[in-house]
Amino acid sequence: MKRVAKCEPADQEKVVSVREQVKSALDAVLQEGARQMLLAAIEAEVNGYIQERSQERDSNGHCLVVRNGHGQERGITTPMGELRVRAPRVNDKRRDAEGRRCRFTSAILPPYLRKTRSVEELIPWLYLKGISTGDFSEALAALLGPAAPGLSATTVVRLKEVWRREYDTWCRRDLSGERYVYLWADGIYCNVRLGDERQCFLVIIGATAEGEKHLLAVADGFRESELSWMDVLQDLKKRGMREDPKLAVADGGLGFWAALPKVFPTTREQRCWVHKTANVLDKMPKSSQGKAKKMLHDIYLAETKEAAEKAFDLFGDQYRVKLPKAVECLEKDREVLRAFYDFPAEHWAHLRTTNPIESTFASVRLRHRRTKGCGSREASLTMVFMLARQAERHWRRLKAAHMIVHLIEGKSFKDGIMVQENAA
Repeated sequence: MKRVAKCEPADQEKVVSVREQVKSALDAVLQEGARQMLLAAIEAEVNGYIQERSQERDSNGHCLVVRNGHGQERGITTPMGELRVRAPRVNDKRRDAEGRRCRFTSAILPPYLRKTRSVEELIPWLYLKGISTGDFSEALAALLGPAAPGLSATTVVRLKEVWRREYDTWCRRDLSGERYVYLWADGIYCNVRLGDERQCFLVIIGATAEGEKHLLAVADGFRESELSWMDVLQDLKKRGMREDPKLAVADGGLGFWAALPKVFPTTREQRCWVHKTANVLDKMPKSSQGKAKKMLHDIYLAETKEAAEKAFDLFGDQYRVKLPKAVECLEKDREVLRAFYDFPAEHWAHLRTTNPIESTFASVRLRHRRTKGCGSREASLTMVFMLARQAERHWRRLKAAHMIVHLIEGKSFKDGIMVQENAA
């Protein structure tokens, strides 16, 4: 067996130094490549603009649209660092219908652009992911290099006000253009700095007729009370959600379920299996939780409602005598835990839990743990809204979204399969 020689500290430093040099050289190559690609794209854009207008000439036969050298060099901050570019200029002598001078504006590199959009989005993500305001300069310098103009910690202060205005506008938007078939609702609790209370955010996500998930509501609630949920649901209806959703998914919070039938009376109820599983296991000793969790999985993963019914009975027979509270916790929601069987089987994975909300707001809890709150209820609400809006861009469509059309048409489903109407 060969003996591997150990590296001396001096040798290790040399290896690290070489790696840093290689990395620096690679970054320089990538940065220059990005700059050349940007310049080539702008050149192609300018050439196309001039070529399309090459037939337009003045009374002396001269072209009205020609090149006019290059503009002053400017720096564009990108995730790869700062790119120094000199964009080509166009001399456009034409006049529009109102007699104003026509002007070429690059769609790739607009005037006064100093940061790419991905960098602009980096700032709220850093803040929302737990970087405190005082650490911004160091974090941005590490990501973008020491030359990061306009990206200071004070930018966050200005962004907060922008976010607040965006939230106010978003809360007033019209919802009448979409039909929402499924709803997921949950209350998210976070601590507020300088106070002992826990702030509750009432969150609703909806699935459209095309299977796309949209964030519908993020509101400051009071302990998930019926009155708070009523205000949120009535606001959705007032802004255009006229037709009742087919199914709503939430945990056992009494406030939401008490308010739902008063606003959307025909919407079916589906309890979240993740919350229910946690509640049942919480009433059992740890020694029994492993087997009980497997039995609970057997219930909601059963292929038919009848099989789920048998699995329910089996769980009750197993634990009713020794752990009656656990069985009672499960049995009280027996019907509304199985509502998903009356909907397309392709949608079951989406309908059994409030996971779309839970996965999104795990980042919110991370942010609050790191900063011990956001200073005020309004700041917390705005932050939660911005994080949710960022996450919304990456939400996936429902599987087999085409099946939603059948639900809207009123077709019935049994054990996830559409019931075929008998031919006349």
